[in-house]
Amino acid sequence: MIAPLFARFLHADPRIRRELVELLYTSLPQVVAIGGTSVTGAVALTLIDRDPGYAIISVFILITAVARIVSLLRYKARAAEFSEADVVRWEVLYCVGASAFSLALGALSFRALWLGDAPGAWIAFGLSMSYCVGMVSRAAIRPWIILTASAMLLIPTMVAGLLRPELAYNIGAAMLVLFWLTLREASKHLSAAFTERLEAKHRLSRQATHDFLTGLPNRAGFLTALAGMTGSFTLIAIDLDGFKPVNDRHGHHTGDDLLRQVAGRLQACAGPTGMAARFGGDEFMLLKPIAEGDPGRDEALALARSAVFELSRPFLLSDLPVLIGASAGLVISDGTLSANPAAQLLERVDHALYTAKRAGGGCAWLDTEDCNDAGESTPDMTRAGLSAA
Repeated sequence: MIAPLFARFLHADPRIRRELVELLYTSLPQVVAIGGTSVTGAVALTLIDRDPGYAIISVFILITAVARIVSLLRYKARAAEFSEADVVRWEVLYCVGASAFSLALGALSFRALWLGDAPGAWIAFGLSMSYCVGMVSRAAIRPWIILTASAMLLIPTMVAGLLRPELAYNIGAAMLVLFWLTLREASKHLSAAFTERLEAKHRLSRQATHDFLTGLPNRAGFLTALAGMTGSFTLIAIDLDGFKPVNDRHGHHTGDDLLRQVAGRLQACAGPTGMAARFGGDEFMLLKPIAEGDPGRDEALALARSAVFELSRPFLLSDLPVLIGASAGLVISDGTLSANPAAQLLERVDHALYTAKRAGGGCAWLDTEDCNDAGESTPDMTRAGLSAA
């Protein structure tokens, strides 16, 4: 329920959203400093005036300060395991903590003005402004949080100023409204510039690891994913049969459209746990974790057959159905890449693909790396039928 409620304030890209929230939670030094200073100031006012209201507010400031410090430490310890929904919840939690602390500081100013305690009002206002300066440094990261927290900080002071009979206090309260509006505009501009830089950085990073035409990971992105694989997984190389005649006859624009449709089908085959990548030209790769042993072998073969079958179905290009085909070579790794180096797996899968192409195409060839009496590899070939089963 949290995400839809705050959707208008959250960045659409989960990667940028996570980075922004991580930056929020790097504010531990500032939070400790302002928390300690505020507790000290509130306790000092309590001891000087012996006012129970100051005492209650001091406890409130202490509780919210400690809660914020604990949340910062917890986020740092657990951030790596957070899902996207968790990141959104922690962003909202940061806002709640900052707003609660702001309200406590605002209450201190309200109490001082209500009592007519000029020295207390001066101390409380100084603490509020110090906190505001600290918040401004986070304005470029999440302006909606800063504006919410600053409103919670200033509203009690403004109300107290308006309730005072002196005109100077009334004018001061009105000036705080102008101060908040100025903070709002500054936050918007800072945030826009900062977010644009983050987006540009992520675009450059994506261009380095993704194919511009299909949006799939490119060779570099695929090799990075392959290097991080552990456990049992299958690696499938797919080469299109008959792509060049389509490209030559209908033009590169149509060929590009065909490659995009191929990418979509392969991505659907790979599913949420797998990866489809464009290795170059009309060659694609699939990478997916599988079960161990025979069930995993069956799963890998089924995936290869499914990919070959899906690419044998007609493609609609400029309202015309076009038929191509595909060949697939696959290998299965039942351990970490230390036992099966990436270069070795790529060499084996490339050989399996070449064997499938040489067999006439339209089939999937599994390199089992078993050896016969002559010491030669004895791959297992399975042809795609008319169904993906």
